[in-house]
Amino acid sequence: MFSGSIPALVTPFDAHGDFCEDAYRELIEWQIAEGSSALVPCGTTGEAATLTKEEQFAIVRVCVDQANGRVPVIAGAGSNDTRVATANLIAAKEAGADAALMVPPYYNRPSQEGIYQHFAALAQDAPLPIVLYNVPARTVTDIQPETMARIVSAFPRVFVAVKDASGVLTRVSQHRAALGPDFCQLSGNDDLGLAFNATGGVGCISVTANVAPRLCADFQRACAGGDYATARTLHDRLFALHTSLFTDASPGPVKYALTKVRPGFPDGLRLPMTWPSEASRAAVDAGLAQAGS
Repeated sequence: MFSGSIPALVTPFDAHGDFCEDAYRELIEWQIAEGSSALVPCGTTGEAATLTKEEQFAIVRVCVDQANGRVPVIAGAGSNDTRVATANLIAAKEAGADAALMVPPYYNRPSQEGIYQHFAALAQDAPLPIVLYNVPARTVTDIQPETMARIVSAFPRVFVAVKDASGVLTRVSQHRAALGPDFCQLSGNDDLGLAFNATGGVGCISVTANVAPRLCADFQRACAGGDYATARTLHDRLFALHTSLFTDASPGPVKYALTKVRPGFPDGLRLPMTWPSEASRAAVDAGLAQAGS
């Protein structure tokens, strides 16, 4: 259902922390023009944790309006409260999203059975397809391969893909073995994209694509075409940028990078996120230079 380079969009804020709609619409236009294959508003990189529900789905609505059917929109909609997550799915549908990106419950630290039951509850009358988002470094909850297979096998028409940010490359093969080669696996780590695709992935929900959308799209296109020589060259070119964007708390570094490649782009962050350190900014500058962005 999804493939290629899919930016996890930043949410532009001004110095007062207010949403900058014009800048967001311009970012979306640039992403589509540069070859991004779908858009993810209000995910981790979009600072969803600092948004009210009303703000979150108003931003999703802006994204849907600007995309205007040209690429799919996968709305960040997860919660650690199953009832809230269910309501978020409805809100994402009402905002016009094509699918929802859903993390397993965080903070609560449910068992694997609790994770399964959470997603089974969401699957009941689910108004949208769901992309499972496994990111243990943030949620402290890891959807184990057996649980992933159980969820998807029970509700194959609801759970259509995974964004795997576990950092465990063997998961791609484990998921293929359990769910077949056609199950859509998207990397959640730009720096692992080459190996992820080589073992069966079909794309990336990407931080780096915010600032280098054309290169990320070209990289994914090369992988899809089996041209791993070109893909490796592009990976090498992007690698320092990939790593630099996590030299301080994200999305600080990527927002700094956007001010360099898109002069005038709003540089606001909402607390507790802060502007990246001098060392982080220097790493981003070096990564941009190596990528040629």
